[in-house]
Amino acid sequence: MSNPMSRISPERQQHFLQSLDAFSKDHRAAYWSGTFAEFLESVLPGSTIGLKAPLSCLTQARFGITWGVIGAAQACLSQLLDYTQTRVLFGRPLAANQAIQIRLAAMARGITCAQLLSLQLGRLKDAGRMHPTQVSLAKWNNCRMALDIARDARDMLGGSGISAEYVPIRHALNLESVITYEGTETIHQLTIGRELTGINAF
Repeated sequence: MSNPMSRISPERQQHFLQSLDAFSKDHRAAYWSGTFAEFLESVLPGSTIGLKAPLSCLTQARFGITWGVIGAAQACLSQLLDYTQTRVLFGRPLAANQAIQIRLAAMARGITCAQLLSLQLGRLKDAGRMHPTQVSLAKWNNCRMALDIARDARDMLGGSGISAEYVPIRHALNLESVITYEGTETIHQLTIGRELTGINAF
């Protein structure tokens, strides 16, 4: 197997080390006197040059996102539970309506399923068996779940739902970006499709 450092010219390696040297003198940081390869190994142990390193970072970031969006969904459900139990309409709380309870139950189901998915993904990660396709599935599922809950919670709040005083609209706006960055739903769908069929449709 070839050394990945051989792809970087000695001139580029030297330029990088000179830039680092200038930076360290200006900022009183530690000075590095070894080779470029030794420097990279000390800063990024086990990393490689090429697409593997940034794609690995994306996978780790997506894993974190699968947990973060669960928190957004939980915040929406929590505020909605409080609102529906204290908001009285036609002489009884909103929570006393079947339609409201069915929608609340669906939110709880979605959050619980997302938690179990991320928990299993974490167990696979700890065991060193987490695959990027599994992370794609979890990010797609959990982001969609959280955005759907935020939108539904905003709707259930009625006119109050468009007020920034309530968290669902704020989370919904944020989740519109979260569902897009680190790979859109389409990218994750195609990733899973490729895994299922063995055919790359990108």
